[in-house]
Amino acid sequence: MKTKLEIARDWLPRYTGTPLEGLGEHILLTNFFNYLVKISQRFDTPILGEGGPMQTVTNTDGLTLVNFGMGSANAATIMDLLVACKPRGVLFLGKCGGLKRSAEIGRFILPITAIRGEGTSNDYTPPEVPALPSVQAPQVRLEHGFAVPSGVPDRGDLHDEPPRLGVGEQFRERLRLLSAIGIDMETATVFIVGHVNQIPRGGALLLVSDAPMTPEGIKTQESDKAVTARYTDLHLDIGIRAMTEIGQRGEEIKHFGY
Repeated sequence: MKTKLEIARDWLPRYTGTPLEGLGEHILLTNFFNYLVKISQRFDTPILGEGGPMQTVTNTDGLTLVNFGMGSANAATIMDLLVACKPRGVLFLGKCGGLKRSAEIGRFILPITAIRGEGTSNDYTPPEVPALPSVQAPQVRLEHGFAVPSGVPDRGDLHDEPPRLGVGEQFRERLRLLSAIGIDMETATVFIVGHVNQIPRGGALLLVSDAPMTPEGIKTQESDKAVTARYTDLHLDIGIRAMTEIGQRGEEIKHFGY
C-alpha cells in the first residue's frame, strides 16, 4: 500500500468490521454505543464491528451511524479513514459541556466554528486555519428546520427554540474572552480533518449534557444517565431526519476551501 487512499480502504473495514460497500453515502458520527443500539432496534439492522475499535449500523436509506469512540485522536482517525468511502455528507452527533446560561442542559448547540484548543488538528493544518463546517445543507436544515419530529414524545418547551449557534471547543482559562458557549473534545478535529481530506462535513449537533463551569454542574454517572434517557432519542431523530432528507432530495453539501 503506497497511498493514503489504499491504506484507508484497507483500514476502514478493519476498524469498523464493515465492508466498504456496506457503508452509506451519508454518515452520522457519534461517541456512544447506545446510539447504535437504538438505531439497530429502530431499523431492525445489525451492529457490525462489535468487539473492535469502531462499530456501525446502516439503515435501508443508506445512512450509516459510526461510533468512533471518544477523543480528538479518534475523531481524526475516522475522518482520515472516511476518504475510503467518499461520503456525500458527515454529521457529528456529540455531547458537550455548556458554558453559558443560554446553553442549558438538554439544549442543542450547532457550532458555526470551533476553537482549536484540542491539539490534534495542529498536526493537519497551521493553527491559524479556522475550524469550520462545510458550506452545506445540513447546517441550514438543522438551523431553520429545528422542530421535534413526529412520533417523538414531548419533552416540554425546552426545544421550542432553535439550537444555540456559537463556538464549540476552547481552553478553560480563555472561555469568557472567546465568548464560547460549549466545550467538547472532537468538533474542531472533525472540522479540520474533514477540510484536509475534502470530506463534506455537515457540521455538528451537540447535546449539552453538563455545565462544567460550576461544581454542581459537573457531569456524574447519575446525571449522564438522566440526560441520556431524556434526550438521546430526540438527538438521533434530528440527525437522522436531516441527513435522510438531504439524501432523498439529492442536496449537495459543498466542501469549503480556504
